[in-house]
Parts: sequence; C-alpha cells; structure tokens
Amino acid sequence: MAGTSTLNRFYLLLLVIAVGGGGLLFWQVRRKVPSIPANVTVTAADTAGFQGYFMGKADAPVVITEYADFQCPACQTFDMVQFPDVVRQLIEGGQVRWRYRDFPLSGHPFSRLAAHAAACADEQDRYWQQHAMLYQGQSQWAREAEPSGTFRGYAQQIGLDVAAYDACMLSAKYAGRIQASYDEGVRVGVGSTPTFLAGGRLYEGVQGSDALKKLADSLAGAAAATR
Repeated sequence: MAGTSTLNRFYLLLLVIAVGGGGLLFWQVRRKVPSIPANVTVTAADTAGFQGYFMGKADAPVVITEYADFQCPACQTFDMVQFPDVVRQLIEGGQVRWRYRDFPLSGHPFSRLAAHAAACADEQDRYWQQHAMLYQGQSQWAREAEPSGTFRGYAQQIGLDVAAYDACMLSAKYAGRIQASYDEGVRVGVGSTPTFLAGGRLYEGVQGSDALKKLADSLAGAAAATR
C-alpha cells in the first residue's frame, strides 16, 4: 500500500508539471508580440511638438545631436564608455544640450523595436533609464530570436507601469516618430552610426569625451564672439 501511495503521488506530480508546462506554453503561444513597421508614412502628428530626446539645460550654448541605433555595437561603446563623461563634463555643467535621434539601420532587425521600447518609457518619464538599459543589454538581446520580452523586463526594472508599457508597445504608435527621426538623419547626410551633428557639421564614428569637450568649447567660444 505504501508503494502504491508513493507511486500515485509521483504520477500526480507529473500531471501538475504537465498542466503547468502546458499553461506556460499556451501563454507563450498566445502572447502578443509587438512589431514596429519600417518605411511608414509620417504624419504631422508623429512629429508635432517632438524634436528628439533631450538631456541638459534648454539654454545651453551648444547643442549636439547624436544619430544612433540601439543595435549598433559602436553606439553601445559610445554610450557605455564615453557618454558618462560627456554627461558629467558637458551636460551637467550646462555647456551642452544633448539631443538623441533614432537612426535604425536596415541590417539591424530589432533596432526599431528597441527605439519604440524607449519611446514607450518616455511616456512615463523614464526615457534615459530605458535608453541605458537597452545599450547595456545589447550584447544579450541582439542575439535573441525575439527580444520584446527582454525589453519588457527592462521596463519592469526601471519601475514602469508595465500594463501601460505593454499597451504602448502593441500599438506601435511611435513607428512614425522613429521613421521621421531616420528621415531627418538622411536629410542632413547621416550614413552610419553613431554620427554627431554640431555647429552644422557631421562627425562620424565614436567620439571621445575629450574630443567632444574640445568641440563644445570651440563652438561656445564662437557663439560668444558673435554676440
């Protein structure tokens, strides 16, 4: 009798595992996966009141625009290695206002999805936190078959209302904004990422914080001389 009871408990455990696993599989199959289309028609509403993601004082004498792709390894290098020094030396000091624009490259299948994940975080005033998470985790999610779950995990980590984030992602409402950002980059001559625009000139490739400080000092001096 004892052996029969043990065997029955064993089969019951297998049944629970099977049902639970089946439920997980069912959830995974039924889970809606966001998709962000490319080459969409940009409407006036997509760009109204939005010129990019800014960091720094509005009255800073110098504006530097970064055109970048969240799936670009060189962009990750800049964001993780050089950008913290740029923030400390130039942005927090009030010398530079930083402007980030999405430039999703066609060879990077998840760059628009990542850009949209950041845009949805911006709805909850957490853009730069999600921006940092996306670059920090790039080496992982860029190898995944479908990284939207990873991006959702970042949203949870930075304290977003996940239900609102999910609705935003499934709506693909910022596809036009991302396209408009890309189109702007093309118009000014961007051909690769990262590319920086400052003082009407483009600077391609990863720029060191010291080089950017020298550039900002030069532009600020020129602006002061013309006043």
